[in-house]
Amino acid sequence: MSALATATDLVHTTTLAAATNENLANISNTLIYSAMAVYTLAFFTYIAEWIFGSRSKVSRTAAALTAKPAGAAGAKAPEVTVKNAGGTAVLERPKVVVRAAAGARDVPDGPGAHGGDVQGDLYGRIAVSLTVVAFLVEFAGVLARALSVQRAPWGNMYEFNLTFSTTAVGVYLVFLALKKDIRWLGLPLVTTVLLDLGLAVTVLYTASDQLVPALHSYWLYIHVSTAILCGAVFYVGAVATILYLFKDSYENKLASGGEPGSFATSVMERLPASASLDKFSYRVNAAVFPLWTFTIIAGAIWAGDAWGRYWGWDPKETWAFITWVAYATYLHARATAGWKGRRAAYIALIAFACFLFNYYGVNIFVSGKHSYAGV
Repeated sequence: MSALATATDLVHTTTLAAATNENLANISNTLIYSAMAVYTLAFFTYIAEWIFGSRSKVSRTAAALTAKPAGAAGAKAPEVTVKNAGGTAVLERPKVVVRAAAGARDVPDGPGAHGGDVQGDLYGRIAVSLTVVAFLVEFAGVLARALSVQRAPWGNMYEFNLTFSTTAVGVYLVFLALKKDIRWLGLPLVTTVLLDLGLAVTVLYTASDQLVPALHSYWLYIHVSTAILCGAVFYVGAVATILYLFKDSYENKLASGGEPGSFATSVMERLPASASLDKFSYRVNAAVFPLWTFTIIAGAIWAGDAWGRYWGWDPKETWAFITWVAYATYLHARATAGWKGRRAAYIALIAFACFLFNYYGVNIFVSGKHSYAGV
């Protein structure tokens, strides 16, 4: 009779645990959708910051000095004239520094999307507050997912996407907490996070499940968590690199006497100088590169424990190594060959494209030993 009671209790406990896990999974889904809603509010508020914010002082001065005089199509603005009692002296227009000279430190940086405008700055601070709320809600959703499966929440692409986007926003907020003026990153960041979460909940969604035996290892926490953190920082560097390329083209056109379009001007004048964007992307990529090296080494050690060999040129391993080589080439080119600027930026974007293919392309289109978690 006691054995029957014990078996009944075991079944009841198992059923209760399964129901609890299912409830936690449902709570996780609800929190993720709630985070998407708050991110959407932050997205529109960031747009308001860009729309209602004014241009920086440097940008306004540059626009005033390069404006065409009324009624003169295609003509440049006249020189500055000073009337004296005995005549009129013609002075050259003062030059406006729109880009940094070699070795110069006085790089003209706009104050960000708000452009120093009080109303724009208010919208920007509201957008950051909403981003913090969305981050906390999404983090709670990831935590609920982890509790529902009683393991690390990155056993498949759906969970990896959730954790990756949460970490990327966390990196952005840490930079802001460290008083780094990168609020210009908010709009592209929230935009791509919404796309990432939309892809996760529609295409990549996978119900809560346990891991295959090969993944039951403490190396799951070490290897995959560092890979997620590296990807988030690489992403921040890639966004800065893309913005740098646009801002550099804008500055080139302005410096050569050209007249950029009104939309390009309104956007580009709210970004830091191209030299600042280039320096920022280089520093974040260089800072996280040693951790990416550790990620590959940790994966090799885990492979030795799980499969009995440290390296087998599995597609995931191969593309992780290709990504490492691409970022090493980028850093080496900047440090030794002096490849600063656009050429280095192209290498950095190629390296990040390798990282993205290693995750999406290899997981979806290529079969290998890492193809056990499903989509």
